[in-house]
Amino acid sequence: MSATILLVDDEPAQLELLRYNLEKAGFETVQAENGRKAIELVEDSDPDLIVLDWMMPEASGIDVCRELRARATTRLVPIIMLSARGEEGDRALGLDTGADDYITKPFSPRELVSRVKALLRRARPSLLQDVMEFEGLVLNPDTMRVERDGDAIHLGPKEFRLLSVLMERPERVFSREQLLDKVWGHGIYVEDRTVDVHMSRLRRALNKRADGGAPRPDIIRTVRGTGYSLTRLH
Repeated sequence: MSATILLVDDEPAQLELLRYNLEKAGFETVQAENGRKAIELVEDSDPDLIVLDWMMPEASGIDVCRELRARATTRLVPIIMLSARGEEGDRALGLDTGADDYITKPFSPRELVSRVKALLRRARPSLLQDVMEFEGLVLNPDTMRVERDGDAIHLGPKEFRLLSVLMERPERVFSREQLLDKVWGHGIYVEDRTVDVHMSRLRRALNKRADGGAPRPDIIRTVRGTGYSLTRLH
């Protein structure tokens, strides 16, 4: 699955360099030109990783990092901090503030991509795997095939994408608005009820047995007033 990287830098040339190299490596990107904008974007874009410049107007990378680590929804999002400040004390401050990695400018774009992959491999391994598995569910994004307990599950495109999003972060509750953005796209007007309709179809498809036997246990949890998540059965 393609990870989404939030890029935060006040230098347009640097931001473009980051975007080009990460998208070339197969990642999706969202850009913010200052710290305040990054904090506004992070909830909507729900990034899998953040590349954050230290020296910025309005809110420095240190300020942004502190605020994100204080929020329950973003405290675990991996952060790579970029800085021209290469002293040991600066590096220690960046890491102590909550950054997971620290890269000193100037840097090699190839090294940055490698660091991004390494951090995602530790924090979100499912994003770098060809096949995702959870509680008897197996999803192959390349072939768009889904199985549950060995039985093939036939899904429409929207149901497949909904399941992909849920399987990227099992147990996490996704709001209807987040699912709309991830499956239908930003800026597309679709009623929240549409998510419920497609989720109902997905639930029926996952629970139906090929031999016509009793339905399987429901692996999708509905959180009233909030959204949906995949849940463990044991």
